[in-house]
Amino acid sequence: MSDASVLALAEAAGVLVDWEDAGGKAQRVSIESLRAVLTGLGLDCATPGQCADSLAGLTGEAAETCRVIGVGEPIRGLHGPATLHLEDGGTRPLDLSATPAIETPGYHRLEHRGGEIELIVAPDRGATLPAETRLWGTAVQLYSLRGSGPYGDFGALADFAGEAARAGADALMLSPVHALFTADPTRYSPYSPSSRHYLNPWYTTAEARGSDAELIDWPSAVPAKMAALRDLYAAQHDAPEFAEYVAAADESLRRHALFEALHAHFHRAGGARGWQDWPSAYHDPAGSAATAFARDHGDDIRFHLFAQWRAEADLADAARAAGDMSIGLVADIAVGIDAGGSHAWAQGDELMLGIGIGAPPDAFQAAGQNWGITSFSPLALRTKHYRPFIDLLRGAMRHAGGIRIDHALGLRRLWVVPHGASPLDGAYLRQPEAELLRLIALESARANAIVIGEDLGVVPSGLREALAARGILGMRVLPFERDKAGDFIPAADWEPGAAAMTSTHDLAPVAGWWRGTDIDWREQLGGEDATGQREQRADDRERLSACATEAEVADGDTPDDPDLAVDAAIALVAATPCQLAIVPIEDLLGLDQAPNLPGTVDEHPNWRRRLPAPAVDLFARPDVRRRIARIKDQRPS
Repeated sequence: MSDASVLALAEAAGVLVDWEDAGGKAQRVSIESLRAVLTGLGLDCATPGQCADSLAGLTGEAAETCRVIGVGEPIRGLHGPATLHLEDGGTRPLDLSATPAIETPGYHRLEHRGGEIELIVAPDRGATLPAETRLWGTAVQLYSLRGSGPYGDFGALADFAGEAARAGADALMLSPVHALFTADPTRYSPYSPSSRHYLNPWYTTAEARGSDAELIDWPSAVPAKMAALRDLYAAQHDAPEFAEYVAAADESLRRHALFEALHAHFHRAGGARGWQDWPSAYHDPAGSAATAFARDHGDDIRFHLFAQWRAEADLADAARAAGDMSIGLVADIAVGIDAGGSHAWAQGDELMLGIGIGAPPDAFQAAGQNWGITSFSPLALRTKHYRPFIDLLRGAMRHAGGIRIDHALGLRRLWVVPHGASPLDGAYLRQPEAELLRLIALESARANAIVIGEDLGVVPSGLREALAARGILGMRVLPFERDKAGDFIPAADWEPGAAAMTSTHDLAPVAGWWRGTDIDWREQLGGEDATGQREQRADDRERLSACATEAEVADGDTPDDPDLAVDAAIALVAATPCQLAIVPIEDLLGLDQAPNLPGTVDEHPNWRRRLPAPAVDLFARPDVRRRIARIKDQRPS
């Protein structure tokens, strides 16, 4: 069989045959792996004939139906008279032969030669902070908050946001609030959602009894919260505002509610994890079986609509509590979704259901990573005029003054892994980067919401510059800000166009980094001698102490005192010229355990740790007040 036909198809589909690993070494994807990836994308390639047919489908002369351009950019490649139908209802005659430029951003229609092209016109940049701005904020894992239930909810978030605003914070970065699998409390990772378009009902403000332990027991906590939500439904199901919400619900929301009811039914009956485990008759959301179920279980579906209604209202309350902040809530968009969830069942044609996404081998994960999730198909995005991506952005920005895009490297390329294959047999898949960045700028400008891109890891050449050109802030995290010699970059030399951070949810907080709790965990789970890592960490502590001393933010001999080290690290990040500094609540409190340990599921208590007290008590602590005062010293309002 000719390899040339597979290579040609891979090139047309955006699969990178040649790539560089984390060490800069050239790598080439095998023909066998290319076939598996292409098959996962729905492109037949078992024979040269199949490759030719698939290639023809990708490169055929189909009429252009959508184009994304920038404000003031000429319309090229089209000729003759046309009519531009502006989003606001106005019309304008055009002579396309003169390559006209459109100065009005928005979603317009171009009528040309009997057909129509959706013309999306985006500004150069989205919402941005003033050049000399130096704001600050904190970050919190929503579930970790203390409130009226066994874990944090939107009510506790409103309390926390109010306290943070009174302390002078400009922004509050959240963990994802995407819909998970409501009926299955064992699936609580916020980064493996069922749908990114809807909210997690677990976070509704409904008082529920539960343990006050340091670690959340999700299998007992969630049923208690859902029982409380059922009680609210019994009391409020006939509220006029809810009736209006139901009447306005579109097909997508109704299908999500139907999925929730079906998933609860089949999970109770046999432990089904995703829709693939249901009887095949229910795999089609428009089929007779699903339709009959909807007819017979109308109240269950209405309950799940109620859950979304309450979640929306409660999150809006939290956003209002953050209203005195310059930015407010910063929502987090996970990079992908579970292929067994609501989105995949209801709109599976938007996704890459035949492959997962992850990361190639690197210095930390020699075997690579498969995150067990999938995401939008770049082919489907083009076909659907990018509407799924636009809807995702709008939903995330609805109650937020900013968004964080998880794994922003995926805006250029994603490491895709065929089902059943090792991450070592994956490949990079190109994304429609230029179009996605323009859409981010357009929606950001419309919502007046800043955008932060998680640009960490093996960053492709030029990506950070491309993000910055659209007004997207990068992330600069203290442990990673080193020069080639391994020394910490002086605070004054950090890039202004970024969000500076002391740590992230995937890293040990500063106190834990200082004590080496992350090394202890790796040694415990891996059974390896960590002597060399501890020696390196001791050297790193000295380097950080020297950097803090040079920046004149160290207060005492930090190598022997984790509390002083935390103070110095926070002040160091605050002293940078970055437009935004984010200090996670774990660092304001001087905690030493990370919310998540990548590469583990049950071995480490991921996504289960609770904060030690309610928000009002946390912000009243002398150490928290001291650290916030140091931030303000470096970033006066």
